[in-house]
Amino acid sequence: MSKKRLSAAGKGPAALPAGYVGIHSGIVELLDAARHAAARSVNALMTASYWEIGRRIVEAEQRGKRRAGYGEQLIARLSADLTARFGRGFSADNLENMRRFFLAYPLAAISETVSRKSGNELPAGKSEVLSRKLDLAELALVFTLPWSAYVRLLSVKDDHARQFYAAEALRGGWSVRQLDRQIGSQFYERTALSKDKAAMLTKGAASRPEDTVTADDAIKDPYVLEFLDLKDEYSESDLEGALIQRLEDFLLELGEGFTFVGRQRRLRIDQTWYRVDLLFFHRRLRCLVIIDLKLGSLTHADVGQMHLYCNYAKEHWTFSDENPPVGLILCADKGHALARYALEGLPNKVMAANYRTVLPDAELLQKELENTRQLLESRGAIHPKHHQ
Repeated sequence: MSKKRLSAAGKGPAALPAGYVGIHSGIVELLDAARHAAARSVNALMTASYWEIGRRIVEAEQRGKRRAGYGEQLIARLSADLTARFGRGFSADNLENMRRFFLAYPLAAISETVSRKSGNELPAGKSEVLSRKLDLAELALVFTLPWSAYVRLLSVKDDHARQFYAAEALRGGWSVRQLDRQIGSQFYERTALSKDKAAMLTKGAASRPEDTVTADDAIKDPYVLEFLDLKDEYSESDLEGALIQRLEDFLLELGEGFTFVGRQRRLRIDQTWYRVDLLFFHRRLRCLVIIDLKLGSLTHADVGQMHLYCNYAKEHWTFSDENPPVGLILCADKGHALARYALEGLPNKVMAANYRTVLPDAELLQKELENTRQLLESRGAIHPKHHQ
């Protein structure tokens, strides 16, 4: 017996069975995926439970609304008792967030969403009744973002805007920091004002993967680059370098579909060398996007140079299954009249957009959006907004 043991010990590690590496890596990948899925499932269930807690608080408040201060007393007592029983996560502020969470996502809307995802249509007028019978697993189908993301979304008062941010955060895989930045930079309002205004203001939802996208849809105006923290005076190379250093934030501001290809891409025409500032590829447009950075105002020479870049890229950089490139001149002031006369009618798609290095004024942006909404309502492009 001892000889067998010594013999086995002296052989060293046993040879791997045929195909072992592939089987092992597959199992590791499976277990990692299962753990991540379990974590997502737990997070969704907890978010669903917070919605249910909010529902019960609101209903209790409605029953006791005649008593002064009942809501504050209820939340304070619940906070003390739940914290003693379950620990962190049940402060008075968080319980108030759960209450607001339920009010932002009411019974009827949740029931309709659950029935749509499960494929079961609700009878007319029955959604509120059925929603009371939903268990946490069904509610978890609705709340696909982390709880911290929903807390941030509670600050968005407009229902359309909140739906837009939630859909974009889910589709783009935004972190809470990224969601916070997009809300703070008025991303919904800027998008609504620079794209198909009627569709955005009516639906307030993100586009779907199967939707047709044009260059006009993909390019926003203006772009807000406050994350660069640039000083009052900077050069084009400073601007380009800062964008590369903060590439993740720049891609977030550009919007979905952009992938970085390179910077300072060289091209030679006759005996002259040129450089393209930034080169991206847009997945949904299926084309290269050439970005030229300009500190000052747009000029017709800038447009001509970009037209040259697009012609060269179409011939030398574009693959056979791709669409012709799009040129984007990012400048401090594009000048609407000059942009119109210089950009219209070109055989290549050349566009210009302003950039800002500070956050937009929220009040001015909201006023502009409301004026646009009223104009579209007067033309019958959208239905009037009903205030509750």
